[in-house]
Amino acid sequence: MDSDSETVVHTGGCHCKSVRWKAVASPNIVAWDCNCSDCYMRANTHFVVPAERFELLGDSDKFITTYTFGTHTAKHTFCKVCGITSFYYPRSNPDGVAVSYKCVDPGTLKSVEIKHIDGRNWEESVGRSGISAYSKVQK
Repeated sequence: MDSDSETVVHTGGCHCKSVRWKAVASPNIVAWDCNCSDCYMRANTHFVVPAERFELLGDSDKFITTYTFGTHTAKHTFCKVCGITSFYYPRSNPDGVAVSYKCVDPGTLKSVEIKHIDGRNWEESVGRSGISAYSKVQK
């Protein structure tokens, strides 16, 4: 969700390049620094795109494995080869994909605004944060 109507195709993936994807989003993103037990340990900071604006490329799905915990709503994906989580399916946005912004290939991100979300107190903070609006396609 960005008032900026310009979009670009961001490409990216994991460290070993076994997992590759593309995501259509603004070149000026809002990335979320989450402190839930999983994101905190991985230092995950991500931006959210509508699921229809994210696509795995090639045979990437062969190299992905998934970890869930708690409510099992979030699907934390990572590369079976190098272990990097370049994207995942967040609990906050079940209709979206969370892209680890540091896994975006250079050249398409113009600016990154970092916002914090209190994932340790998820129920209280998600509604206040406005993060769920970021997986909605803006007309």
